[in-house]
Amino acid sequence: MPTENESLGGCMLDPIVLTKLKDIVGAENVLTSDDERLSYSYDATPQLEFLPEAVVVPSSTEDVAAILRLANEEEFHVVPRGAGTGLSGGSVPVENSIVLLMNRFNRLIEIDTANLTALVEPGVVTAQLHQAVEAQGLFYPPDPGSMKVSTLGGNVAENAGGLRGLKYGVTKDYVMGLEVVLPTGDVLWTGGKCVKDVAGYNLKQVFVGSEGTLGVFTKILLKLIPKPPAKKTLVAYFRTLADAGATVSAIIAAHIIPATMELLDNVTLRCVEAYAKLGLQTDMEAMLLVEVDGHPAAIAEEAEQILSLCQQQGAVTVSLAQDTQEADRLTAARRSAFAALARARHAAILEDATVPRSELVPMLEAIQRIAQKYDVLIGTFGHAGDGNLHPTALIDPLNHAELHRAEQAFEDIFDAAIALGGTITGEHGVGLAKRKFLPRQVSAPGIELMKKLRAVVDPKGVLNPGKVIEGTVRCESAEEVGLGVRGSPMRH
Repeated sequence: MPTENESLGGCMLDPIVLTKLKDIVGAENVLTSDDERLSYSYDATPQLEFLPEAVVVPSSTEDVAAILRLANEEEFHVVPRGAGTGLSGGSVPVENSIVLLMNRFNRLIEIDTANLTALVEPGVVTAQLHQAVEAQGLFYPPDPGSMKVSTLGGNVAENAGGLRGLKYGVTKDYVMGLEVVLPTGDVLWTGGKCVKDVAGYNLKQVFVGSEGTLGVFTKILLKLIPKPPAKKTLVAYFRTLADAGATVSAIIAAHIIPATMELLDNVTLRCVEAYAKLGLQTDMEAMLLVEVDGHPAAIAEEAEQILSLCQQQGAVTVSLAQDTQEADRLTAARRSAFAALARARHAAILEDATVPRSELVPMLEAIQRIAQKYDVLIGTFGHAGDGNLHPTALIDPLNHAELHRAEQAFEDIFDAAIALGGTITGEHGVGLAKRKFLPRQVSAPGIELMKKLRAVVDPKGVLNPGKVIEGTVRCESAEEVGLGVRGSPMRH
């Protein structure tokens, strides 16, 4: 545990191990200074950070394999890391660990227009892939809120979703193949370009969403689709969250599946308007942002139907974006929700309780009740069309009583989601932040099977231990390890 007198504690790895790491990747790619280790001691999850012993930067699959073999021999832990945008503490170091920084794996290797696939390395930024494939008339739908900085390796590790998940699904629906370095240092390729392939177990889907606990991705084969030729964007404002939720149900019941159907409550609306000054109607309790895409004639008809349904369900105002620029501004408003909330107070704790679409209104009402019960300011936004809500508590992290109330509120929110047939996480993952809640959702046999799977794949427990399933490996809050609690997950 670092103290001020120890100048953050110093690297505790055996010098012989450090020398071996430098032999694998080069001395310049083993970072051990206080500043370097501190820079990689946290991800975007507030209040969680821990100093790694070193940060190691590989540049090839062979490097990664050699590092993991060394970890098994010398008994230290390896925590994979991409851009560090995760919101569940999945890439936060643990005791006796090195950070395996994958940012050099940043090549877009191939766009195969004949087979509609892209072969990438895990360090490719999500938005860069979007731009590259759209330039060729193709489309990669998953679009997490952090897509301008998040990397595809992290997207696969967390099974990231995004605004377009309602119509197009999430990352797992687009992973066709993976090159994975197993915790033992063995290298596995699973999947391929065949649209149909049922030879043996579907191993690639075991790795998708595994949060860096079962292997390290070094190549990712992704499915592409043709780019939709046109889109239309609508915005509707409501006096109650219930009316907005009922409108979501009405649109789906009419057999219309928009590409995007996003909700912002009043707290979020006011924060976004203060931040971005887009002219949003901050006197309304809820805003729905709906986007349809496809053939121009089809989406024109769908847009008219949605406009009518919004009016029938009590929308105060509903309008169609007049041009691409206005549509982009509205989408930017939704994408800036977390940043705007994070700036409204000293800290923002973002969660992602998810329920079946039919339970959207009860979940929204439960969040409001719970916020009042614990006297915590919570702004809620999210992917209303697929029931994935992001209740976000705005707190002062130095106010320990308020922080405790927020923690209690989220515990009740997770319980409410589970009671409604939902989940404790729709896209952010379990990591460190939610591992204590996992047994409430997953049965004891399910937890035991997860433990057995990890033990078989990683018999010495070297890869990202303590994540997803509770164990004995230590990673405390920043306050407990003497680094100070970070005020906001957004560094300025």
